[in-house]
Amino acid sequence: MNRPYSARDHLPVALYRAADVRAMDQQVMHNEGISALQLMGRAAEAAFACLLQRWPEARSLMVLAGPGNNGGDAWLLAGLAQAHGLDVQLYSLGDPARASSEAQAARQQTLAAGVTAGAFNGELAADADVIVDGLLGTGLQGPAAADYARLIEAVNAHPAPVLALDIPSGLQADTGVAAGAAVRADLTVTFIGVKRGLLTADGPDLCGELAFAALTPLALAAPAAGERISWHRLQRSGQCLPARRGNVHKGDFGHVLLVGGEQGFGGAILLAAEACARSGAGLVSVATRPQHITALLTRCPTVMAHAVNSGLELQPLVMRADVLALGPGLGQGSWGELLLQQALQADQPLVLDADALNLLASPAWRCDFAGRTVVLTPHPGEAARLLGSTIAAVQADRFAAALQLAQQYQAVVVLKGQGSIVAEPDGRLAVCSDGNPGMSSAGMGDVLTGIVAALLAQGMNAGAAARYAVCLHAAAADVWAGQHGRRGMLASDLAAVVQELVN
Repeated sequence: MNRPYSARDHLPVALYRAADVRAMDQQVMHNEGISALQLMGRAAEAAFACLLQRWPEARSLMVLAGPGNNGGDAWLLAGLAQAHGLDVQLYSLGDPARASSEAQAARQQTLAAGVTAGAFNGELAADADVIVDGLLGTGLQGPAAADYARLIEAVNAHPAPVLALDIPSGLQADTGVAAGAAVRADLTVTFIGVKRGLLTADGPDLCGELAFAALTPLALAAPAAGERISWHRLQRSGQCLPARRGNVHKGDFGHVLLVGGEQGFGGAILLAAEACARSGAGLVSVATRPQHITALLTRCPTVMAHAVNSGLELQPLVMRADVLALGPGLGQGSWGELLLQQALQADQPLVLDADALNLLASPAWRCDFAGRTVVLTPHPGEAARLLGSTIAAVQADRFAAALQLAQQYQAVVVLKGQGSIVAEPDGRLAVCSDGNPGMSSAGMGDVLTGIVAALLAQGMNAGAAARYAVCLHAAAADVWAGQHGRRGMLASDLAAVVQELVN
């Protein structure tokens, strides 16, 4: 099997907020003694090189320039393209008099070189090979204004591919949210530092392929606002399971007890159990409703399956386990409540997902896990319930929501979704750049629960287990999609791929 290396694995590890990247711009200019106009020139050169590499047959460009420094980059790129012999049409939007002096200088330099600019009158010319988006940069905090929105909609309706400079216009750099109209780019070249919003929420859908141009050979000092993680990166840096020595036995790799499978939901706990076993847990026990035992043992005969009808029946199983995982198919009735109560009273490492999180969100169950190893794996709906908020509020700033959950519950949190985020109580944030839309199918979260539990059982701490499990899960989905396609991917397809990857 080809080991997964995603299209984003060439990107740096550190992720930044827009304000921090602007401070890094100042560092570059100070350290190298260059002007903002010269830095814009470097950005234009880097983006134009990417354009020529991606579209070597392009003969005509349509360049869109706003009034800010992002527009300055676009003006200078237009001048480079014309000097290179390409036909350039440039549309300028916004009041040039309100632009920064550097952006005005870029405009004047390009006009002096013979590039002409026109005003957008509601339609874009049809004869462009590539559109260059330099309308709005990283400072956008809300929906694009109406005149920009109309132009963005015209860009998205145009048949030509789009190169976005630094960030697709309309996308918010810090959150990855497009609050209104946003450019759908085919390639985004981002400068100085990777903006964290490019990798989560709407970011990956809008930026297309993502290229990075540092624009300086010097190291820059800036506080990162997160890190990019992937299966390839964690493997290369040794943040994975070590090779197994020979003189071992199953007890060396932990005993996981998975709890769930209310009536009608037996598949969820089965998926979690199979993923747990395939991820290397030494012993896997399952506590579930009696009617699911036969199916569970038929699919996973190595699992120790226990029929439980009460919390008292679960108690001796809890005492024998090294790691507990609750939630897949647990339900929110009295049966699930009784089982969750036993798990919360124990002190082993704990993974909570699905209905265990929905129960935990109710006022009677509110608690924190200070002093205990706990991983919570909510999707946005579950996260909203845990925070007493809404899905819209969670998705409006996934980083803030994940960190608030981690600090409120004193647990490691995996906020699932495009660009899954791992947050730790100490403030660390990581974004997984693996994964694909094929994972939007039933049972995927149950598989992740089993993987996290298995990694905890094999000795990983909560943060490391959460990061590696998220990347392992997503990489397995990428491998499957590469072989079979995204549509119709089943959660049950991933366990065998996971087992190959952990080896």
